[in-house]
Amino acid sequence: MIETEQLSRRYGKLTAVDALSIRVEPGQVLGLLGPNGAGKSTAMRMIAGFLVPTSGTARVCGHDVGREPLQAKRLLGYLPEGAPSYGEMTVREFLQFIVRMRGLKPEVAYRRFDEVVQRLELEDVLELSIDTLSKGLRRRVGLAQAIVHDPPVLVLDEPTDGLDPNQKHAVRQLIDVMARERTILISTHLLEEVHALCNRVVIIARGRLLADATPAELERRSRYHGAVSFSASGSGMSQEMLGRLPQVAAIEMDPLDGRITVFPKPGERILEPVEMLLRKQGIEVSEIQLERGRLDEVFRQITTGGGDDAMAEVREVRT
Repeated sequence: MIETEQLSRRYGKLTAVDALSIRVEPGQVLGLLGPNGAGKSTAMRMIAGFLVPTSGTARVCGHDVGREPLQAKRLLGYLPEGAPSYGEMTVREFLQFIVRMRGLKPEVAYRRFDEVVQRLELEDVLELSIDTLSKGLRRRVGLAQAIVHDPPVLVLDEPTDGLDPNQKHAVRQLIDVMARERTILISTHLLEEVHALCNRVVIIARGRLLADATPAELERRSRYHGAVSFSASGSGMSQEMLGRLPQVAAIEMDPLDGRITVFPKPGERILEPVEMLLRKQGIEVSEIQLERGRLDEVFRQITTGGGDDAMAEVREVRT
């Protein structure tokens, strides 16, 4: 549904995107993750046909974006960074303009207009000019124009940027529903967005692809994967006792709240022995949690380390 092959963009001596090759299958929500300046938006602009690559190709539903731009764009909904629009137009005028440009038949256009306005809760601002809207509302208008023609492929650059928590929840629910019948590429720097929406993650930095895996596969690279953390009274005694367990590699205590994290030796599962020891010693535990792994830690490792090493480690996790 979306495919890039050695996609590159250079500005003089600066390489913004460096030989990026990805393939997004039907039904996938792929998160394009990276630090600021990593090349995420540049890659998305090339995929959407708004920026000509220096080299390489991008295809949408089999159509080469450079050679068959109209065919590719008919099948694509694109929310650019910043959600640009015509500020002097009202929300109604802008969305009606987009409907006309998309060539929707009148009976389809009326239905789709009403559906997206209702889904994105834009009823109360239809007659307001876009220039007068808050950043969050402009973002919702931008998302509305991206989906109004009901495309099979969506490319969304920071879709929840500027939204309050309730609006983020609503947009994520909408994306989750749309993902059942569409292929979606999302650019984000929010790790919570990855957990909420994505079933696959591509991490890039300095324009290069450094990792391609599911969120769970990346989390397994974290030193916290399989660790047990808990809050309890008598923490000094519990640390001493826990250190004697043969499955335990290390113990750390948070100096701020006293929460203890117990790290397993490679291949060991420690939740049950930790729970048994705490019960046996009569230590009162207010909360205990088996850690899945921390994506933020893995993200820092990958984006500050070597790309080849990072890719090798992800392949090792998968096997």
